[in-house]
Amino acid sequence: MTNVREEIILATCRLLEKQGYPATGLNEIVKESGAPKGSLYYYFPEGKEQIISEAVRYAGQILVERMRTGLIRVDDPLQALYEFINHQADQVEKQHFTAGSPLTIVSVEAAGSSERISQACRAVYDQIEAVLQERLACCGLTEAEAAEQARLTLASLEGGMILSRVHHSAAPLRSVARHLKDSMKKAVEK
Repeated sequence: MTNVREEIILATCRLLEKQGYPATGLNEIVKESGAPKGSLYYYFPEGKEQIISEAVRYAGQILVERMRTGLIRVDDPLQALYEFINHQADQVEKQHFTAGSPLTIVSVEAAGSSERISQACRAVYDQIEAVLQERLACCGLTEAEAAEQARLTLASLEGGMILSRVHHSAAPLRSVARHLKDSMKKAVEK
């Protein structure tokens, strides 16, 4: 069972995924969470930016753990990444291209206008890159090569997620999976 604070964060995540940052107001968060309005100000006295930042961090932790778990299921890091991205594509299809992580949406819509939100997004992206880098280093890449491949992978994933949602098709994510596997295999074989 979640507590009121967690319900507010979960409701914020759902609203961000559904309608983005500008359209997610405090009154909607209260309504979606079912929490008394006073609870919103009690748990988040600094307002919308605080709630959004914490929702990004919360959703980010879930994503990081899913990625970490998904990438160790298969011994071959490149195959693991390929399967993880295809699993993400499956999930996007199951959600009819309306769900993903609020991280992408908030990064695009709000990170440039709020340093607090930008820091939250950066922290999550840094964690994702670290997980990717750690796993890609197992391929025999140098630390610098693994770091570069991790950043490229993250950028490709985010772009693939956006294009999949826009086109209502998992094809962009599946292309990312294939391309990354092939290009990294070539990089490893050098």
